Amino acid sequence: MSFSLGLTGSIGMGKSTTAQMFVDEGCALWDADAAVHRLYAKAGAAVEPMRNAFPTAIVEFSVSREALKQIIANDPGALKTIENIVHPLVAMDRAAFQDSSSADILVFDIPLLFETGGDAAMDAVACVSIPSDEQKRRVMARGTMSETQFEQIRAKQMPNNEKCMRSDFVIVTDTLDHARAQVQDIVRQIRAGMADA
Repeated sequence: MSFSLGLTGSIGMGKSTTAQMFVDEGCALWDADAAVHRLYAKAGAAVEPMRNAFPTAIVEFSVSREALKQIIANDPGALKTIENIVHPLVAMDRAAFQDSSSADILVFDIPLLFETGGDAAMDAVACVSIPSDEQKRRVMARGTMSETQFEQIRAKQMPNNEKCMRSDFVIVTDTLDHARAQVQDIVRQIRAGMADA
């Protein structure tokens, strides 16, 4: 029997880096964003249903995220249709990962874990966290979005302090060494608990 650990955190908090640290400790990782990329890629499971709903979303035999953004911008109601196509496929991808993995701890990297109610399916949740000014500095340093875009994304996400309060573990990602030490401690605690069970 494996242990399901949800890993969440707002944009720029260091979630991807922290997820890799769990892999380094022998955990198996399922990444929600990577699953969507697989579904949208050429011959991915979302391509045909998306073509039926939004023909213009298909570019070179795959789903174009840019085209989807345009479709949603022109018709906010389209988002619901897109979610109805993608969410069940993502759930199937996650179930296939669970069935095929032999690791004792399965880590589910899901940015909107609480927002989508995904925490209910987890044995525990870990949230990555840093102060909001450092969060903003990191995202702006990437140079991939404007301050307005960042604030829009942050506004859609549950406030960081609320995520931390609802989580079983909080990983402060101020330095790589500190984050790694916390990850190792969490893995140790989970494995000790599984040994006692």
